[in-house]
Amino acid sequence: MIKYLGSKRTLLPLIRRTVAALGTSRSVLDLFSGTSRVGHALKGDGYQVFANDHNAYAATLARCYVQADLGDVEQQARQLIAEFNVLPGQPGYATAVWCEQSRFFHPANGARIDAIREAIAAKALPPELHAVLLVSLMEAADRVDSTTGVQMAYLKQWAARAHKPLELRMPQVLAQARAGKGQAHQLDAIAAVAQLHADVAYLDPPYNAHKYLGNYHIWESLVLWDKPDVYGTACKRTDVRQRKSDFNSAVNAAAAMQQVIDGVQARWLLVSFNNEGFFDRAQLQTMLARRGPVAVIQTDFKRYVGAQIGIYNPEGQRVGKVSHLRNLEYLFVVGPEADRVVAEVTEQAQPSLF
Repeated sequence: MIKYLGSKRTLLPLIRRTVAALGTSRSVLDLFSGTSRVGHALKGDGYQVFANDHNAYAATLARCYVQADLGDVEQQARQLIAEFNVLPGQPGYATAVWCEQSRFFHPANGARIDAIREAIAAKALPPELHAVLLVSLMEAADRVDSTTGVQMAYLKQWAARAHKPLELRMPQVLAQARAGKGQAHQLDAIAAVAQLHADVAYLDPPYNAHKYLGNYHIWESLVLWDKPDVYGTACKRTDVRQRKSDFNSAVNAAAAMQQVIDGVQARWLLVSFNNEGFFDRAQLQTMLARRGPVAVIQTDFKRYVGAQIGIYNPEGQRVGKVSHLRNLEYLFVVGPEADRVVAEVTEQAQPSLF
């Protein structure tokens, strides 16, 4: 899967153990699905997963990793991947904007991105197969990018991987889950909780003012293929400035989060947050307590790599130091037996994690 700030890769074992400890649950709502790493893992564990995210690239990832089932797409996807892998490069929008106006990809790979993306568009594929091919291209581009993991900036010198030729691979699409076919939705979170329900709701909201759309604007443009006007050194989509979320606002985040907490249709809530967010542990615990008993699992992790190397200006000059190298991740469990669940999960885990 793609490199992603806020990815729950390191927390996945804990999240999976916690969902399993909830008992007879069969369905999970992943309300802020991002890369769908969590939804993908829970689908693999047999749960019916309903994934939601308001960004198009995230909805596409969910359509591939949560909604699409291997038996329905594998044969055609592999044939198309083989076909696209031998296409010659054809410079276009991606080359001009992401390779020449900026340096996110080597021009040779930019031309391949252009050629393959135009070929996908020309096929007019069914939605799930279309998503699988887009994710294959997104992940191929991610393997040869020249960033620290976010698209706020690119490296001053080419990353070694940027010189490798772009190659499509079959995404890790899963067979249908035992509990039923998953779904991918592209809704505002508050609208989603009014429409979707599940046994368990997993919430991993934005923590601060940094918008995922700004961090991953290339994936949004690659999926939409609307060839937007751009601004700034990072060549961000101009609509990054207009598309706002209350969850990225220090003024509005608490009210938006409380509305989601109060409105979500699930017996159990699992909420991921950390100590760099708008709310501290006590504040979020108070907000969640309106739904019932709350228990918390706290873990300590390294910050993402881009937060460890220093602060740089657009010219590549170091202009600031990193304040801290580690943060605290919280997993809040909300439900009638929250203390029992946390005790069970904690007992199963390695002592060093808690």
